[in-house]
Amino acid sequence: MIAMIDLHTHSNASDGDLSPVLLIQEAARRGLRAVALTDHDTVNGLESAKTEAEAAGVGFIPGIEIHINWKPVSDGRSPEIYGLGPGGEFHLLGLGIRPSPAFLTAVGELSRRREERNREIFDRMRKLNIEAEWEDLLALSGGHSVGRPHFADLLVKLKIVKNRKLAFAHYLGAGKPLYVPKEGMEFEEAAALIRESRGFPVLAHPMSLYVAWGRLPGLIRALKDRGLMGIEAWHPTAKAGACRRLGQLAQSLGLYVTEGSDFHSAALSDRKLGCSHKGRQIRDGVLDAIPELLPFLPSVKDTV
Repeated sequence: MIAMIDLHTHSNASDGDLSPVLLIQEAARRGLRAVALTDHDTVNGLESAKTEAEAAGVGFIPGIEIHINWKPVSDGRSPEIYGLGPGGEFHLLGLGIRPSPAFLTAVGELSRRREERNREIFDRMRKLNIEAEWEDLLALSGGHSVGRPHFADLLVKLKIVKNRKLAFAHYLGAGKPLYVPKEGMEFEEAAALIRESRGFPVLAHPMSLYVAWGRLPGLIRALKDRGLMGIEAWHPTAKAGACRRLGQLAQSLGLYVTEGSDFHSAALSDRKLGCSHKGRQIRDGVLDAIPELLPFLPSVKDTV
C-alpha cells in the first residue's frame, strides 16, 4: 500500500470547509500517513488538529500560509529587478513550526488586518445597496476567520449571484467592486519568524507569482538569499511540465521540494487530500529529503 502525505491543507480556521478535527479524520479515512495544516494567516486550528491526529495515529505537521507583501529585489548577480507579474500573489508556507511569542504576535497583527479588510468589504456591499447583516457572514464562516469565500457564499445566499465562481468574477475578484487588496507580511520578516519557530519557509504554488520563466530562477535565488528553504513544486493548479521544471529548479538551487493538495473543500474536485497535480498521489518519500519534518511522522513523533 502506498503511504501518502499532504503538506498543504486548510480548515475552517481560515477558508476551508472542514473543522481541523474533521480534516484530520478525513485524512485518516483516506489513509494519509501525515498531514500539514497550513491555514491562511492563523494558527488557531493547530492544537485541535494535533490532538485529533494523535488519537487517529496520523502524523501532524503544524504549519501556516502567510500572505506576503512583495517588493521587487535584485538577485545580486544582475541589475535586473525581480518582482511579481501583474495580478500575481505571493504566499509563503511555514512547515513544522513551533510558534514563538514573537510569531504569535505577528500572526495576531495579520488577523487584525484581515478584520479591517473584511469590514471594508462589508461597507462596500452596503454602498452597493446589498443589504446583509454581519451576523449572517459570521454564520457562514462557522464563527471562524472570515474570508472572501464567505462573502461569496453570502452573495449566493442573497441571490445576487448563482455560485461562488460568479461572485468572484463579478464582485470579489481583483478590480471588481468588492475587491480590497490584502495586506500581509514582508517576506524577510515572515521567513525569519518561521525559521525562529523551528519551521522552514516554502514558496507556495510558485506559478501564482505570474513571473516569466526567464526571470524565475533569479527571483527564487534572491528569495533563498533572504531565507527561503523550499519550493512547493507540485500543486493542483500547475501543469505537469511546470511542476517538473520547478522541482529541477529547486534542486539546482539546493532548496527542498514539497508537494501539496491545497485542500479547502471536498466540493473542489481537483483538490483531494493526499493528491497534487491531476490526482498524483503525494508519497511519503517526499519527506526523505526534509529531515526537519521526519520527527512529525507517527513512528518517531515522540522524539519531537
